[in-house]
Amino acid sequence: MPDSPHIVSDVMTHTAVAVGRDASFKDIVQLMEEWKVSSLPVLEGEGRVIGVVSEADLLPKEGFRDSDTDYAQLDRLPDLAKASAVTAEGLMSSPAVTVHARSTLPQAARIMARRKIKRLPVVNDEGLLEGVVSRSDLLKVFLRPDADIADEITRDIIFPAPVEPVAVTVTDGVVTLTGRIRDATLIPLLVRLVRGVEGVVDVDCRLSGAGAEER
Repeated sequence: MPDSPHIVSDVMTHTAVAVGRDASFKDIVQLMEEWKVSSLPVLEGEGRVIGVVSEADLLPKEGFRDSDTDYAQLDRLPDLAKASAVTAEGLMSSPAVTVHARSTLPQAARIMARRKIKRLPVVNDEGLLEGVVSRSDLLKVFLRPDADIADEITRDIIFPAPVEPVAVTVTDGVVTLTGRIRDATLIPLLVRLVRGVEGVVDVDCRLSGAGAEER
């Protein structure tokens, strides 16, 4: 991973298994088992994402299988209606929560955290499926070699003219900055920019500003 991945298309899985709205309950379960995934996009037409079927959408079927619930009443209970569904159209959560291929990795991570989901369909400008991004895909950035992280920080971020060379060392993703820069007010900005580099776990800033006599 020599270059820092910045957007979803850099880490997403481009081959995504999906189903149509008429897919049966059993077919959905079989596909999830076969592909080892926890959710499937539901498509129509040329590949437009209209919903997502997840394990959570399927569980009501088992939860109410041996109950005395009157299935005729389930359509009036939003949390239970899926127990009577037999196809993707009735099971899916719609509209689908998706992410654009050009979205940043932090944007995708925030959507997953806020909506409490594990996988996001990735769509283009027309809403057509391009792939799927998962939590594990987003975590791949932390496998980036320390040397690559250090090179990017040194090349692209260490912009203030230093009084003495700024040393950038990276160990297990933790960046240590040592040295002095001319304007100490720039240190918080510098730390924020370093923290935003993909693969950075934390920043240990040991920078100081030059003395007044050196300015």
